[in-house]
Amino acid sequence: MASWLGGLGSGLGQSLGQVGGSLSSLSGQISSFTKDILLEGTEEVGDAPTEHQVSNSRLREIESVNATQRLENERLKKVCSDLEEKHEAAELQIKQLSIEYRNQLQQREVEISHLKARQNALQEQLQKLQSAAQSAQLGPGVMPPTTTPASFVPVVKHHSSGFQGDDMDFGDVIWSQQEINRLSNEVSRLESEVAHWMQIAQSSRVQGTNNADQSEICKLQNIIKELKQKLSHEIDEHQHELSVLQDAHRQKLAEISSRHREELSEYEERIEELENQLQQGGAGIDISDYSNISELQKNIQILQTEKLEDTQAMKELEDKIKNFNQKLSSVENENQILLNERELVKVEKSQITQEYQRLKSEFIKLQNFVTEQETLLKEQGKKLPPMTSSEEEVLRLQQALLDAEKEIMRLNTLHQAGSFIGAGEDGLKVKTDTHILKAKNHKLGKEREEIQKNLASLQHKDEDITSAATKDQHLELNQLRQDLARKEHELKESITERATLTAELEELDKQNQETMQHMITLKEQISKQHTKTDSTITQLKLDIDFERRKVSEVEAEKMEMSKELEAQNLKMNHCTSALNDLHISNQQFQHNIKDLEEQLKKSQECNLNNKKEISELKQNLKQKEEELSVSQNKLTKIINQESNSNYQDHSLKEREAEIAKLNKDISENKQLNQNLEKSVCDLKIENGKLLSACEELKQQLHEAFSETVSLEKDTILEALKMEKGQLETELRQTEKRLLEQAQKYEQTIEELSSAHNMNITELQVEHERLVQCNQERDFEIAELKRNIEQMEADHEETKEMLTTSLAGQKQLTELIKEKEVFVEKFKNRALALQQELEEYVKDSKKHEILRQNLEERDKSLAAMKEENNHLKEEIERLKDQQSRSPPVAEPKTLDDITELESEITQLHVIKNNLEEEIKLHKKTIEDQNRKTVQLQQSLQEHKREIDESKFQYEQMNVTHEKLFLEKDEEIKSLQETIEQIKIQLHAERQVIQTDSSDLFQETKVQTLNCENGNEKHDLSKSEIERLVKGIREREREIKLLNEKNVSLTQQIDLLSKDQVGKLTQIIQEKELEIQALHASVSSSSYRQDILYLQQQLQAYAMEREQVLAVLSEKTRENSQLKTEYHKIMDMVAAKEAALMKLQEDNQKLSNRFENSSQDMFRETIQNLSRIIREKDIEIDALSQKCQTLLTVLQTSNVGTDSGSGGVNSNQFEELLQERDTLKQQVKKMEEWKQQVMTTVQNMQHESAHLQEELHKLQAQISLDSDSSSKLQMDYNGLIQSYEQNERKMKGFSQELAQVQHSIGQLHNTKDLLLGKLDMVPPPLLMASSVSHASDIPTRTPPEIVSDESKLLQQELERLKKMLQEKEMTIRTLKENNQRLSDSMAAISELERKGQKDTDPEMRQIKEKLDVFQKSLREKDLLIKSKSDQLLSISENLSNKENENELLKQAVTNLKERNLILEMDICKLKEENEKIVTRCKEKETEFRALQETNMQFSMMLREREFESHSIKEKALAFEKLLKEKEQGKMGELNHLLNEVKSMQEKAVSFQQERDQVMLALKQKQMESSALQNEVQHLRDKEQRLNQELERLRSHLLEMEDSYTQEALAAEDRETKLRKKVTVLEEKLVSSSTAVENASHQASLQVESLQEQLNLVTRQRDETVLQLTISQDQVKQYALSLANLQMVLEQFQQEEKAMYSAELEKHQKQTAEWKKKTEKLEGKVESLQESLEEANAALDAASRLTEQLDLKEEQIEDLRKQGELKQEMLEDAQNKLMNLINSTEGKVDKVLMRNLFIGHFHTPKNKRHEVLRLMGSILGIKKEELDQLLSEDQKGVTRWVTGWLGGGGAGSKSVPSTPLRPTNQSVFNSSFSELFVKFLETESRPNLPLPKLSVHDMKPLGATGICNSSSLTETIGSGTSRRSDANPFLAPRSAAVPLITPTSLGAGGSGHLLMKPISDALPTFTPLPVLPDASAGAVLKDLLKQ
Repeated sequence: MASWLGGLGSGLGQSLGQVGGSLSSLSGQISSFTKDILLEGTEEVGDAPTEHQVSNSRLREIESVNATQRLENERLKKVCSDLEEKHEAAELQIKQLSIEYRNQLQQREVEISHLKARQNALQEQLQKLQSAAQSAQLGPGVMPPTTTPASFVPVVKHHSSGFQGDDMDFGDVIWSQQEINRLSNEVSRLESEVAHWMQIAQSSRVQGTNNADQSEICKLQNIIKELKQKLSHEIDEHQHELSVLQDAHRQKLAEISSRHREELSEYEERIEELENQLQQGGAGIDISDYSNISELQKNIQILQTEKLEDTQAMKELEDKIKNFNQKLSSVENENQILLNERELVKVEKSQITQEYQRLKSEFIKLQNFVTEQETLLKEQGKKLPPMTSSEEEVLRLQQALLDAEKEIMRLNTLHQAGSFIGAGEDGLKVKTDTHILKAKNHKLGKEREEIQKNLASLQHKDEDITSAATKDQHLELNQLRQDLARKEHELKESITERATLTAELEELDKQNQETMQHMITLKEQISKQHTKTDSTITQLKLDIDFERRKVSEVEAEKMEMSKELEAQNLKMNHCTSALNDLHISNQQFQHNIKDLEEQLKKSQECNLNNKKEISELKQNLKQKEEELSVSQNKLTKIINQESNSNYQDHSLKEREAEIAKLNKDISENKQLNQNLEKSVCDLKIENGKLLSACEELKQQLHEAFSETVSLEKDTILEALKMEKGQLETELRQTEKRLLEQAQKYEQTIEELSSAHNMNITELQVEHERLVQCNQERDFEIAELKRNIEQMEADHEETKEMLTTSLAGQKQLTELIKEKEVFVEKFKNRALALQQELEEYVKDSKKHEILRQNLEERDKSLAAMKEENNHLKEEIERLKDQQSRSPPVAEPKTLDDITELESEITQLHVIKNNLEEEIKLHKKTIEDQNRKTVQLQQSLQEHKREIDESKFQYEQMNVTHEKLFLEKDEEIKSLQETIEQIKIQLHAERQVIQTDSSDLFQETKVQTLNCENGNEKHDLSKSEIERLVKGIREREREIKLLNEKNVSLTQQIDLLSKDQVGKLTQIIQEKELEIQALHASVSSSSYRQDILYLQQQLQAYAMEREQVLAVLSEKTRENSQLKTEYHKIMDMVAAKEAALMKLQEDNQKLSNRFENSSQDMFRETIQNLSRIIREKDIEIDALSQKCQTLLTVLQTSNVGTDSGSGGVNSNQFEELLQERDTLKQQVKKMEEWKQQVMTTVQNMQHESAHLQEELHKLQAQISLDSDSSSKLQMDYNGLIQSYEQNERKMKGFSQELAQVQHSIGQLHNTKDLLLGKLDMVPPPLLMASSVSHASDIPTRTPPEIVSDESKLLQQELERLKKMLQEKEMTIRTLKENNQRLSDSMAAISELERKGQKDTDPEMRQIKEKLDVFQKSLREKDLLIKSKSDQLLSISENLSNKENENELLKQAVTNLKERNLILEMDICKLKEENEKIVTRCKEKETEFRALQETNMQFSMMLREREFESHSIKEKALAFEKLLKEKEQGKMGELNHLLNEVKSMQEKAVSFQQERDQVMLALKQKQMESSALQNEVQHLRDKEQRLNQELERLRSHLLEMEDSYTQEALAAEDRETKLRKKVTVLEEKLVSSSTAVENASHQASLQVESLQEQLNLVTRQRDETVLQLTISQDQVKQYALSLANLQMVLEQFQQEEKAMYSAELEKHQKQTAEWKKKTEKLEGKVESLQESLEEANAALDAASRLTEQLDLKEEQIEDLRKQGELKQEMLEDAQNKLMNLINSTEGKVDKVLMRNLFIGHFHTPKNKRHEVLRLMGSILGIKKEELDQLLSEDQKGVTRWVTGWLGGGGAGSKSVPSTPLRPTNQSVFNSSFSELFVKFLETESRPNLPLPKLSVHDMKPLGATGICNSSSLTETIGSGTSRRSDANPFLAPRSAAVPLITPTSLGAGGSGHLLMKPISDALPTFTPLPVLPDASAGAVLKDLLKQ
């Protein structure tokens, strides 16, 4: 075995050394070499020295290969660097060339114009010279062409103006270049023609006319005509092109026509100048000057353009420098801003510390002040000994305050220490320090305020005490003796009270001690928790260290991987160098092909020369034939010459055959070129596919990267939100504590002050009871404090847990970031490896293509070799023939032969070079195959590591998301508990309730948003892409939030004060509204309204209960839907994950089918195919070895012994066994391939199933969407019902307003009736007095006395009766007043009771409405969030469907493409077959044509022979005639006989010659075929001889080695046989072991995967159990919290009961006091009313006298007033009609002119036009200035001001009727309108009433006056008729709520009777006082 291997190795070395061997032997040797390398590990040589030799030889070979490869690598690196430099230089050159080309274009356009001008000038010169020459030479016979060709105008209309817009294409540039070349050629031709004609003209002047010149002139004329025809033809073509391009280039044609005209004018000017110069005699004008000037101008233009470009580049560089400077300045500014902010923070910190110290100093001062006041109080307490106990209580309370403050400070410090354990950053510390200092400032400010309040209260108390003490001293001086015993008794009682107070204070001290002990225990617990947290932190640190070690290990592995990657990169560089070598060799091949083509061209030229020589030879032959006809005697020579000529004909035909062969070679080369172009196109297509695959991979990586980035940003955002929520909760808790403490201290101070103010005698019992209540309250407060402290401790524990968890989360996020960085690095490396793989695949494809090309080139080389051999044979034959032939054609044939030999030598050199290059390429290909295998293995390892890291990363993400969800739930539960505590603590105060509810809403919204965010984390890729887009916005928001946190803290500090102020204002407004309601509800009709409203309220309550039931059902449904939705979301998430996996698999499969390098599947298939190929190569090598061994056996069996033959047979059997095993392995590989294909099909089936499941999910989602739409419908119905209820409420409010208006009107009627009752009796008196006065003058004077006495008595009686009647009326009025007052009191009491009953009901209803609104809002938010989620899910599903459809379409497109390609391939194959058949047909036709040519040549030769025979006969006849003349008849007969015999012989000879020639040609054809065969056989013999020589040498070597090792072999035979058997067993066992190991490895991999799946399942189960247990723990915690809440609720309810009872007692006492005060007030008011009634009676007595005098005047004035009123009503009606007719009407012409003038005037003077329009419309100057100062914000503003109520403010009238088109009501707010109305009402339009008879009118008159005055003040809008508005109240009685938006023409209906508009807010009307009676009117009059 060893000898055989050694022999093989030596044979290999020799065969590799022999370069001249054949290709088959080379391939066999290479295959054996590859097998030896592949089976390097498995082969084992017996002896150590032989192993050492083999290994040394291999090492040397490898080292030599390595050295050569290194040299090649270095050379290729240099080449690469050179090429890169060349590439950069080429890019720069291309840029410069593009600029130069553009400049050259402009130059060339200018050159074209100049050349055209020169052409025209030269043509004119030509024409003139032609005319001169014709006139000189022809004379009068020929007419000169006088007409110049007008049509000869260049019609090449060049697009010159297009350059400026850079519209010119590269084709235009080429066209212009071609045109320039053409014109330059034409110019040169014309110049030559001009020179020629000048010479002719000079010669014509010197010499005479010549006939040759005339012939030349005719030729030239013909040429000119042809040129003219060509020009006309070109002009026609150009015109046709112009007609085609007119539609697209009309604008360009206009420019071209203008340019053409200019050029024509320039041409004409140039022609004139040239004519002038010609006339002057300068025929040869130097155009060089013009060309020099034009060249200078061009140079100037080029320099200018270069200068402009340089300036532009300088500007761009300057702009870039400026931009960089700006960026640097902005960065420096930012740094300065950050430094300034840091300094500001430091300054703020210092300021805060200063403020803290200042507040401390103020506090100390206040304490000193308090101590001073306490000393003062003690001094007064000596005078008043019972007050000392209260002062001591004050001192103790202050001490307790200080202790509590100290404890709060300690707790704050502890809290700060706990909260800032995890924070290690300076920025957070600064922020937290600022927050804490601000909180401390806030606390100190509050404490300062409280102390100031306490001081103020104490000062007030001191003042009260001092005043009381002085009074008591005065009283005691008067009553000392009486009250001594009583005071002693009181002293005893005070002593007992003091004892009780001391006991109470001791109890308080005990309670304080207990609280201190509790605080100590809390501190101990906190310290324990600290230790626990420290231990957990240490554990976490250890974990972090462990993880860091792992990370360092991973980094080390990564470094190793990077080193491997660098090694692979080096290998890649080697491969690229090999590729470059291949490219260079390819280029060399192309150069060789070009050289061959040039040689072919040269041979064609030689053929043409040969043809010319043949024609010359034919002429010579003709001459020689003439000479032959002359020379009769030299017939034999002529025959020899004829035979030579026949030989030359043969040589000519052979040359023609060679030309045909060369043509065939040219066609084959063309076909090869076409094949190469096709392969280039295929390579381009494959490159495009690979680029698309690269782009897809990049997109996938970008998506993965965006997912990771979005998750990072979301985690950061959530952490920031958590921190913000914690800060807000801490701030709220501190605010609550401060408020609670302030309330407690205020209560204690108030109680003490009340105790001071109480009289000792009256309120001792109450004081004792209150002290007991205080004790109970203190106990309760202590219990509540304990509970609160426990809650705070729990809260702090939870906070500490949260902080620790946050710190852990931060550390985990840092780790995740690091891992993400590593993952990104891995991804980048994987990308690089993938790119390298793709490059390797491309290289392999290129190698395959090059192999194909090499094979084709080998074939072509073989064909060329055969052709060379044929040519050699032909050359040898030609040499032989030439040696025989005459020496005429020898030199040319010798030249041809030398050329062909040189070509053959060159081809041999090329062949040798190609063979060497083929060897090198094969070596490089094998090396690259090995490298690709290694790279694939490393890639697989990389991918495994990346998959593991991805799996770990996904696990980490899952755990983090779970942790975040748990923390969110914990935060929610804490927020709920905090909110419940808030609600319980602030149940007494509604203000804080509303704030907490608002905060609760905000927190709910935040939690909902958080839930939505957490749910949206798990959604699809589309939302992730949106999130990626929103990440930048999120970062900006984070910055803004960080900036806003500081401002929020400041606002939160200020909020409490602002809210308290606002809430107090709101309470005052509500109290005013309640008072207004109390005053308004004062009528009997209100009870019915109340009953009606109660019924409606019951109905509403029923409806509300129904709505609540519906809402509860909907909430249940919503909760069910939520659960279902969560389930569906989980399902959808699972399905989405499955879908993602499927999509990835689909993409992988599609990429596998499309690209050969994207997936491991195709890579494995490629590996398998490669392995199969290698096995095939090995099988081929083995078969060759078998053949060689068989030959060896056959040779050795003859000469060697039987033993050695046995060994060879054993080796042969081993080789056969190896071949069988290899075949089995190939079968296994094929079976595995089939299994892979079946798995792919199964995956496709699974994808189909998953698509069906997708459709099911879509159906489920459609059902969910239907249910959500139903829910939305129900919700819309509920909203509609709610809106209807609101409308009903608005209707009721309107009805209430109407009722209030009716109440006001009833009050007015009551006042009117009372006035009538007062004014009834005076007209009777007036009538009696008037009648008596009329009767007096009729009587006689004597009767006057008696009559007078009687009359006086009667009058006295009447006056007595009148007085009695008046007294009766006064009594009745008083009774009526009393009844009314009683009824009013009863009504007011009933109203109060009703209000008391209705107020809580209204409050409950309002609260329920608020609850409903809140619930509705929450439901709105939930429904909106659910709808958004559904929309997002539907969008995701639609996206998924679209993606699936796209994938399906892509698959179908790929299938279609494959089918199309297959069809194309089939078509191409068919076309190839057709082409092959056609070629065969052409070959047959060519052969037939050759045969016909041969026949025709034979016919020609026969004819020539006949002509020769005829000539001979003619000569014979001439001879005969001569002999006849000589008279030799006998000889003639004899000669004739001889001639006949000779002729017959000649005919027979000629026939024989023809037959021989045909036979010769056939034999030549056969001999050529036989020569070809002989050449093939010689080649085969040479090859076989070479192989025989190689085998002989090999056999000799083997025999030598056998003879040398024969002795050793006999000894070793047994050992070797044993070893062979052992090795066979080892091979079998190793193969079986390898198979078993591979099988076991696959089983182990499967088992490990199963274990992994089990472990992951167990982990998921444990995680689920953990979550369940955590949920249970949370539930238990919630149940505990609920129990604590219930206990606290019980305690608070008891406390509330006690407090409610106390408040009831206090309220009752306050009510009794109020009642007493009211009764006293009533008594005083009644006394005042009595006095006023007496005064009124006195005034009435005075007024009766005035009434008697002025009643007549009143009647006259009444009549005049009625007349004037009628006149006024008529005038008002007319005015109303005029206003209604002319209101809103303006002169159209005037307004049109103004409108048009406004727009025609310039913008500077438009405000003047507007002022003119305003003056016409009656707008004031101030309003116009305001309008113009608003800078005329739009045309709509002032146009709407014209059209709708522009003159609303022009008049002072308050309520002008506004049309519905008016927009002023909607534009201006209600408050502005109301203010305007009050201003207009407050202006006095009428004079104030004076006390006179005119004012004291009857009641109807006053009503009329009032109504008329009001109508006048109201304005022209309301009607003046009295019956239209009967319920007009005075100005103070009622105020209209709004300006009416629409009133009728008649104005029917008062403002108060109109409903309140919906567009404006409703307000309760001002109350009408019930005291507004006639007495009040009289009072006002008397006061005036």
